[in-house]
Amino acid sequence: MIKKIALALVVVSLTMSCVSKKIYQDLESKYADLKKERNALADEKATLATEKNKLELDKNALQAELDKVKAERDKLATDYAATKKNLDNLKASYDALEKNSSDALENNMKKNRELLAELEAKQKILNAEQDRLNKLKADLEASSTRLAELEKMMADKEAAMKKLKETLSKALNAFEGKGLTVEHRNGKVYVSMENKLLFESGSWTVGTEGKKAVKALGEVLGQNPEISVLIEGHTDNDKITGSIGGGIDSNWDLSTKRATAIVNILAENKAIDKKNLTAAGRGEYAPLASNETAEGKAKNRRIEIILTPKLDEISKLMNEL
Repeated sequence: MIKKIALALVVVSLTMSCVSKKIYQDLESKYADLKKERNALADEKATLATEKNKLELDKNALQAELDKVKAERDKLATDYAATKKNLDNLKASYDALEKNSSDALENNMKKNRELLAELEAKQKILNAEQDRLNKLKADLEASSTRLAELEKMMADKEAAMKKLKETLSKALNAFEGKGLTVEHRNGKVYVSMENKLLFESGSWTVGTEGKKAVKALGEVLGQNPEISVLIEGHTDNDKITGSIGGGIDSNWDLSTKRATAIVNILAENKAIDKKNLTAAGRGEYAPLASNETAEGKAKNRRIEIILTPKLDEISKLMNEL
C-alpha cells in the first residue's frame, strides 16, 4: 500500500514539470552529432570495403596487362628466332657465293647488314618489353603485398573483436539472465545491460549488482587499451514530468546521466585510458522493441556499451596505397 502511494506521488510530481526548450535543442544537437559520428563510422567502413574492391580490380587489371605483355614478348621472341634463322641462311649463302662473285658477295653483305640492323632493332624492342614486363611484375607484387597486409590487418581486427567478445562473455557470465547480453556484429562488440540490472526507476544511481557487472567489464577493457568505448543510455517513451532525484528535464537528460554514471564507474579503473570513453544519451529514439507493452518498454530501458577497434593503422595503410 505504501509503495502504491509513493508511486502515485511520483506520477503527480512528474506531471508538474516541463521540458526546457534550450536543453532539448542542445540534446537534439548532440543526438545529431552522434548520428553523424555513427554515419562517419559506417562511411569509413564502406570506404575500406570500396578501397579493397578497387585494389582487387587494380590487381586484376595488372594481371591482364602482364599476360598481354608476355604474349607480345613471346611474339617478338618468335620473330627474333625467325630473323636469326634467315640470317644464318644468308650467312651460309654468303659462304657459298664468296668463291664465285664479288658482286654477289657485296649484295649478301648488304643484306647481312640490313638483317643485323633489323635484328638489333628487334632486340632493343624485346629488351624494352622485358623491362616493362619486369616493372609490371614489381607493381603487381607491391599491390598484392599491400592488399594482403590490408586484408590481414582487417582479419586481425575482426579476430581480436571475436576474442574480446568471448572474454567478455566469460567475465560477465554471472550476469547473463539478469538483463545482460554480449554480441559481436559489424566488427564491433555490443554489451547491453537492462535497467533492471543497473538502476531503480527514474534513478541514475547504479545499484550494487550493476556496479559489479560494470567493474567486471572494466577489468576486461583495462586489458584492451586499443578499444574505443561508447556508452549509450536508452529509455522508453514515457515522458518525464515532475522532478526525480534532484531533477531531470527529459528522457534524453535521464539517458545521458545514466550513461555518464557508467563512465564514472569505468573511469575508476586506472588501466582504462579515459580518452577512449564516450558517454551519450539517446533517450527514447533507438528502441529495441515496441513501447506498447511493458515487456517492450523494459527492453528499451537499457545501457548499451559499444566497443570499436581503433582503425589508425588501417587508415595509415590506405593512405600509402
